[in-house]
Amino acid sequence: MDIAYGKALFVDLTTGTSKTEILDEEVLRAYLGGSGIAAWLFSSLVPPGIDPLDPANPLVFALGPLCGTTAPTSGRHELATLSPLTGLFAESDVGGAWGSVFRNTGYDFLAIVGAAKAPVALVITETGARVEDAGSLWGADTFATYDHYSEKYPGSETACIGIAGERLVKIACVSHDGRDARMAGRCGLGAVMGSKKLKAVVAAPSTKAPRKIHDAAALAESAREMARNLPLRAELMAKFGTAGTLKGAYTFGDVPFKNWALGSTDIDLDAISGQKLAETGRLKKRFFCTMCSIGCGRVIELSDGKLGAGAEYETVCELGANLLIDDIEAIITANEKANRYGIDTISAGGVIGFLMEAYEKDQLNGLDLSGVVPAWGSGKALIQLIDLIGTRTGLGVFLGEGVARASKSVGSPDYAVHVKGLEFPAHDPRAFNSLGLSYATGNRGACHLQGMTYSFEKSLSLPERNFEKPQDRFGSDRKAELVVASQDFMSLLDSLKLCKFSLFGGNSASVALEWLNLATGWNMGMEEFFRAGERIFNLKRLYNSSRGASRKDDCLPKRILQEPKGGGAGQNLPPDFEASLDDYYRLRGWTSDGIPTIAKMEELDLPGIV
Repeated sequence: MDIAYGKALFVDLTTGTSKTEILDEEVLRAYLGGSGIAAWLFSSLVPPGIDPLDPANPLVFALGPLCGTTAPTSGRHELATLSPLTGLFAESDVGGAWGSVFRNTGYDFLAIVGAAKAPVALVITETGARVEDAGSLWGADTFATYDHYSEKYPGSETACIGIAGERLVKIACVSHDGRDARMAGRCGLGAVMGSKKLKAVVAAPSTKAPRKIHDAAALAESAREMARNLPLRAELMAKFGTAGTLKGAYTFGDVPFKNWALGSTDIDLDAISGQKLAETGRLKKRFFCTMCSIGCGRVIELSDGKLGAGAEYETVCELGANLLIDDIEAIITANEKANRYGIDTISAGGVIGFLMEAYEKDQLNGLDLSGVVPAWGSGKALIQLIDLIGTRTGLGVFLGEGVARASKSVGSPDYAVHVKGLEFPAHDPRAFNSLGLSYATGNRGACHLQGMTYSFEKSLSLPERNFEKPQDRFGSDRKAELVVASQDFMSLLDSLKLCKFSLFGGNSASVALEWLNLATGWNMGMEEFFRAGERIFNLKRLYNSSRGASRKDDCLPKRILQEPKGGGAGQNLPPDFEASLDDYYRLRGWTSDGIPTIAKMEELDLPGIV
């Protein structure tokens, strides 16, 4: 391998010790980096049967082999751990600048185990890691924490938790880039940092030489063309951010309303769109992750007059449309508070939507509402509930457990919309037939990005897996095959650490493989490339199987499977789900109960997991 890649830093917060290892090239080639190496390191380190908040639960940060190169959108990184929300393998993909600054220290991977006795920060430099007291910051929000370390270590980047993570809220996330709020948002990773008394991980600036690249000139030439094309082909996101796609998603029937019960309402969608934010003058500029030319991040004026992140598509859907709220100011305020506390806005919207429906149906069984009237359309209630969740007080203790636990505690699980305990993102399986199967079989639960199949039923093709054109979104032909292929492909992009939005700008499996080979000198072929994606996906499934996950967990909520939504486009129900699941397991080479077989493990050279 002609690239200086594979240096891993292992830190034990209990003992305050650290060590460095260079991972074998055989492992790097098998798991690539990012999501793949994070899963491999996690499964190598995690003790069997532990609780997610046990100090022994590893927290892994991982870069991809293209980080530090000129490849567009390659500045991303991955976090992996055991989820306190789902009890299964958890990972979260995040952009911003942290990954690139961490790469400049000379490391590619960071694995943290143990727990400190008192709040600490972990500072990473080119000479290793040191643990610093962070007691004075315990209780600070994510903005203040980021500002503190930016001032203390000029040029640094910080991954940190807010009050929600400190108080072990199960939908807490890990924040990056301060006010620009690039979030490792899903699965409750912030609570894992809180359980370790780890307030922040600071990547300090370094004088390290740039990463060695096998064929830098050829990679730069290919990257240059893509970088020029990205903002043109992804023009809508470049102009208005992901919230600019809201009206287009609505035409497909892809937007949730009233806790997924409706396909349309009379709320004003235009009022909460990315276009409206631009019209009001609140939008000040665009935010660009490292090595990205799209710039889909929105920078707006916040409540304190300073600039910060605007709400993205998922947030305006989950905290807006799904709750029947079309007050953009309420959504902006709730989003800012969530970012400060360090709360996943997708999960927050899901559990608040459940609460509002249970309140409407008078099924809360005397639950103390902490003075909140959780009525549909109430921006006031939304803001109050974000405060309660973020501080884990009153009703927020109940909501911060996530919708699966909350629904069971009040005996109303039928309209709890989740898979494996992870709340739905704002994309509807009743609008795209492949999406339900993708959600049900996702390793971290309901996730549109770990399969992203709906994009292959809308505009994208995957010719490397014989999907030459977009598929019929209401058809049933080859749906399981599409889910398998796209899940493996997303595993590859998550391991290279390329943003999936680059696919709308002309990126493809062929381009991604070309960049990998130019960076490393591997000369990997397409079949080996996709075999790595399959291996990565199966490793995560194998770990979840060791935690007891099986066919019983590969299911969809009753609302999605059995209730045609009222109004709007795409009102169909998913096709014969159990038959699709059988087909999927067959294609995966798993048992009828969804467990990877010994033959499949041997074929993929997967390790056994007790």
